[in-house]
Parts: sequence; structure tokens; C-alpha cells
Amino acid sequence: MTTPWEELLPGTRRALLHRVAVAQAEARVPSVVAAVARDGRMVWSGARGSVGGQEPDAGTQYRIGSITKTFTAVLVLRLRDEGLIGLSDPLEKHLPGTGVGEVTVAQLLDHSAGLAAESPAPWWERTPGELRPELADVLGERPVVHPAGRRHHYSNPGFTLLGSLVEAVRGMPWAEALRREVLEPLSMDRTTPQPVAPAAGGWAVHPWADVMLPERVESLGLMAPAGQLWSTAADLCRFAGFLVEGDEKVLSAASVAELRTPSVAPETGQWDGGYGLGTQLMRHGDRTLVGHTGSLPGFVAGLWASVADGVAAVVLANATSGLASGSVAAELIGIVADAEPRIPAPWKPLPEVDQELLALTGPWYWGTQAVALKLTADGGLELCPLRGGGRGSSFVPAGDGGWTGLDGYYAGETLRVVRRPDGSVSHLDLGSFVFTRGPYEPGDAVPGGVDAGGWRGLDG
Repeated sequence: MTTPWEELLPGTRRALLHRVAVAQAEARVPSVVAAVARDGRMVWSGARGSVGGQEPDAGTQYRIGSITKTFTAVLVLRLRDEGLIGLSDPLEKHLPGTGVGEVTVAQLLDHSAGLAAESPAPWWERTPGELRPELADVLGERPVVHPAGRRHHYSNPGFTLLGSLVEAVRGMPWAEALRREVLEPLSMDRTTPQPVAPAAGGWAVHPWADVMLPERVESLGLMAPAGQLWSTAADLCRFAGFLVEGDEKVLSAASVAELRTPSVAPETGQWDGGYGLGTQLMRHGDRTLVGHTGSLPGFVAGLWASVADGVAAVVLANATSGLASGSVAAELIGIVADAEPRIPAPWKPLPEVDQELLALTGPWYWGTQAVALKLTADGGLELCPLRGGGRGSSFVPAGDGGWTGLDGYYAGETLRVVRRPDGSVSHLDLGSFVFTRGPYEPGDAVPGGVDAGGWRGLDG
């Protein structure tokens, strides 16, 4: 049974439909389908236009283009989590003979490997994959155009290599691994390499007249891991929920968070977005969104999720250009999150508490800067600046008595409680920074010591 706050209000539903209707009319696309999910569940879908004489719905397939890359990235992270590969491994270790084997798996995932954006002519999106039967045909004579690891340079051939890596390590075709390891566990039975009816046909719309031309649908061959898939708004809502929460049947929440973490700086002048491991990141207003956009001749697609709001949106259309599907999806998230902000879970006291940890909470000082150490509901610690700006971070137990930082300046750094010989707490050590209970108290373990004269006025 659906609880009342899971259903969207009538005004919100109308605003969503209005935005989709305006997008379809102004962009002049044959059809568009959109859907919104909240907390992993599809709560609205709408469509405009026609597919085969009927209005499409959330179960109608469209080609999703480069959203396929995120699925390929999930397969690669699964190999890493099973210990079969490392993200810092050179490609050559698992897929020898490519000629670009010194680039790492992580660099391929985040498009920092320096590979060319496209395969050699003819354009791979509009020609049969059979024209590129070998990786050498995909990479061409000049596959590397930038030094590896220096900049973000989007590369479709890079994800061809990742798909071939999956096949080499798994010993099965990329599409079969995807079906078994991702699509079936997430109940995405309408996501397939080839279209399965009902499916939209791809169209090109004349830029200066209201007439259309059918687009050819090509099977991409080795390039499939970069853009082959067909899917539906309903299936992609499930996938968006996975990108927010994870699913132990596929990837843990921690591994999915890695996919969402920015890896390389974007191009100069594009600081409103970035790239993680097979995921795009975008700032839309005050929100950070994660997902991917996609396009192939005849189709555009967009999938975004706001982790903080628990809201995701999908937009699919069957036109080669004209509709900024990613922008519309981002606006749909804003409509829902602004009109119906997430209702927080009720506060509850902890069922039990570690008294030694509780004694550590409260104010501490790094020199004269005041911070507070809090005990969080999930059993972690949080360091927060108390006055003005400053560095903060969340921490989780490291298993050796210390605590590992999760975010901000202290991400990956270790927080330790340093005790005196009698067992009392002397100070906190955080990556060599010393935090004491008072600011420069005599006898405290302040590096360099404390002036013996103590605090004084101007004429002291």
C-alpha cells in the first residue's frame, strides 16, 4: 500500500505534465516520455506525441545512447569488488595487445585516459558495427590525443575497451554479463540491446519545416558498451533508484557512491558539471545531480537523480536533436523537490550509546579554532566548525581503534584518540593536527608547546 506522502499532489502532477508538453511542442519531437521517481519508486509518468499512432507510456522503449556507459561502469565496479581487477590496474594487465594498455581502468571510466573522442571514420553511430570488427578498427592509428590522467576528454572508444575488458575477465559477451548481473537483479526486463515492441522509431525533424525523416537503427558491434541499449522510463526509474541507494544484489551503497564521486576536473569554463566513474555530475541551481545523458541518431535521453532529495527523473524522446532531454529531466526534479520537499524521518534517540564515545563529544580546539565533535545516529562521528568557516568531515570506524574521514579536507585521513598513561584523553590527532579540549591550555600536547606566560592583554 502506498503511503500518502509517496503520491504527488495534483498541482505537482500538472506542473510536470505542462513542462513535458511544452518541451515536446517547442522542440518539435514526434514523442516524449517522462517519469519521476521518489525514494526509488516511480510516482509519476507522462507523455506527449505519438508512437505508431498511440501515445507512448513508461513501458515504451526508446534508445538511450550513452546512458549505456553507466551500466558498463557498474559491470566494471563489480569486477573490482570481486577482486578480479583493480581500478589502478593498467588495461594491459587484463586486456593485452590494444596498444593503449598503459592507461588505467579508472582513467577509462572517468574519461581521463586521453583517448580520442570517436573511432575513425565512417561515423560509428550511423554505420554498422561490422565495419569495426576488431579493437584496432575502433581505436585507429592515433588513439591517444592527450597525456593520460591530465584532463577530462570524453571518449566513446574508451568504453568499448571497458566492455571488452568485461568480456575478457568474465568470459562471456558484454550483453550477457549485463543481463545476468545488472538487468535481471534490478528487474529491468524492458532494457535490452535490441528493440522489443512496443518501441519508438527514430526520426530526424527538418529544422525549417514540420516534416520528418526516419533514422536508420544500427547495431554498434564492439561499440555497444558505449551506447547500444534500449530502455523505458519505468526501467530507468529503477536504475536511478539504484544509483542513489545501491543494491547488494548488484553493487553496495559504498561502491555506488564511488560511481557518483567526481574524478577529474571538467573543462575550463564548465564548472557546473563533472564526471565520476561512468556517471555525469551536474549542478542545477543549488542541487547536485548524478546520472547521464545519451543520444544516437533518432533518439535523445536524460536520466538525473538528486541524492539529497531522493528524487530522480527520466526523459526519452525519438528525435535526433532539438530536445535538451537532460535539462528537462533536471527541471522535473526541481518541480517535485521544490513543491514537495522530502519529509525527514522522525528523530529517535539511540537505543544504546558507547559511553567512551559520548565523553568525546562537544567542543575541541585546533589552536584557537573551535570545532564540535558529534556522535551520529549511525554510530559515526562528525567534526563541525563552530565559528566562521573551517574544515569538517564525517568519520567511520577504521577497525584499528581509529576513524577514517569520509568527505571534505579530511577524506581518507585518520582520526585517533590519544590517551595519557592513566587512560584519560589527552587530545585528538587528525592527520597530525592536534585538537585539545581548551585553546592552548598549559600542559596540553600542542605542537611547539604553549607560552609559559599564558594569555594576556595588549600590554601584558
